[in-house]
Amino acid sequence: METNTILMIVGGVVLGAILGYIIAKSMEKTNASKIIKNAKDEASSIIKQANAEGESIKKDKLLQAKEKFIELKAEHETVILSRDKKIAEAEKRTRDKESQVSSELAKNKKLSQELEEKIKESDFKLEFLEKKKEEVEKAHKSQIKQLEVISGLSAEEAKSQLVESLKSEAKSDAMAFVQNSIEEAKLTAQQEAKKIIINTIQRIGTEEAVDNCVSVFNIESDDVKGRIIGREGRNIRAIEAATGVEIIVDDTPEAIILSCFDSVRREIARLSLHKLVTDGRIHPAKIEEVVEKTRKQIEQEIIEVGKRTVIDLGIHGLHPELIKLVGRMKYRSSYGQNLLQHSREVAKLCGVMAAELGLNPKLAKRAGLLHDIGKVPDSESDMETPHAILGMQWAEKYGEKPEICNAIGAHHDEIEMTTLLSPIIQVCDAISGARPGARRQVLDSYIQRLKDLEDVAFGFSGVNKAYAIQAGRELRVMVESERVSDDQAANLSFEISQKIQTDMTYPGQVKVTVIRETRAVNIAK
Repeated sequence: METNTILMIVGGVVLGAILGYIIAKSMEKTNASKIIKNAKDEASSIIKQANAEGESIKKDKLLQAKEKFIELKAEHETVILSRDKKIAEAEKRTRDKESQVSSELAKNKKLSQELEEKIKESDFKLEFLEKKKEEVEKAHKSQIKQLEVISGLSAEEAKSQLVESLKSEAKSDAMAFVQNSIEEAKLTAQQEAKKIIINTIQRIGTEEAVDNCVSVFNIESDDVKGRIIGREGRNIRAIEAATGVEIIVDDTPEAIILSCFDSVRREIARLSLHKLVTDGRIHPAKIEEVVEKTRKQIEQEIIEVGKRTVIDLGIHGLHPELIKLVGRMKYRSSYGQNLLQHSREVAKLCGVMAAELGLNPKLAKRAGLLHDIGKVPDSESDMETPHAILGMQWAEKYGEKPEICNAIGAHHDEIEMTTLLSPIIQVCDAISGARPGARRQVLDSYIQRLKDLEDVAFGFSGVNKAYAIQAGRELRVMVESERVSDDQAANLSFEISQKIQTDMTYPGQVKVTVIRETRAVNIAK
């Protein structure tokens, strides 16, 4: 009974489960169909909406495509029209050119026809002229024969007689004309030469300053004199020995006199004294050091003076050695006239005179500046050569033009003048030297005598330096201690005095002082 009950319960539960399952499936199927239907409806609506939007986009794109097509078509038509216009213009120009060429061809054809007609006409005239010429020659020959019969002379004889008569007449006329021309040329040339020289001198006016043999060194107080003299005069002796200048310390207030015929030595002594006084240390070793430095400074200044001179005169391309020689002329004199000032003046005179005569003023200036470079020789052997020849040789050596070299060598008539530049240099040199107060020949001969006095000492072996001082009344000779002993120094003094006595003419007496100095120098390290 219980078993049946359980079975019935179990069966009811199973049956309920089956019925529930069936009912659930049925309900699920119904819901699924509803969902599918809803999805289909929604999909259908989406498709419709998409179709509608697609149609709208399609219409827009078609409209845009049509507008772009229309725009491109318009641009294409514009390009086509422009191209057609250019083609039309080119065709028009081509037609114009063709018409122009056609007209030119027609003109050329017409001109060629006219030329052919003229050629034919000229040929006809030439034939006519040839015939006339033959007729004239026949008539001329017949007339000559008739004249020969009448005169009794042949044509050649008549011609020779006529030529002889004309020759004698022309010769007398020519001689008269030449004589008149020569007289007129002489008169005109003299007047023109005077005019050119006067104008040149008036345009080049310079002050004349004659160099002397004394320089004045100004000092602040007389106390400096004692320092320059030094203990027992050793400083002043050292300065005189190093520079070759006589230093005169007298009662003249605030001044020391430097006496020497050589302006270079005087300038070295003056600058050295200035440096020593400024520095305050004055002793023999310092004096020799300062003098040597000053000597090098003067050499550099000579080069600078030469450069400034050629720049002032507008002369270019001068060799450095010639520039150095020009600078050295500042410290040389010619008959008491400063050589550089004289050469500058001659250069300016030559430039003006050459310009007046229609010659090259630059070459004239160059030759005028260099005409006296032979007066500043480097060695004693050069002093034996005339300064004009020596200057010409230097100019040739350093690449100057032949006309300049000839002008330098011929300005004192040592060689023949070959160019018009040479007489100009000679005339301007004479003008510069002939100015009132420009030259003093006595001073120049005096300086030459002092130089000769020094040269006598240099002729002996072992001589290092020689200075003529006290206006040539004393000759100081410095010898090399290694080569000359004390006994030889005394003998050398006697020999130099004897040579001066026999070879030179001089007023009064000449004192010969031979100085021999031995130095022992060591350095403590």
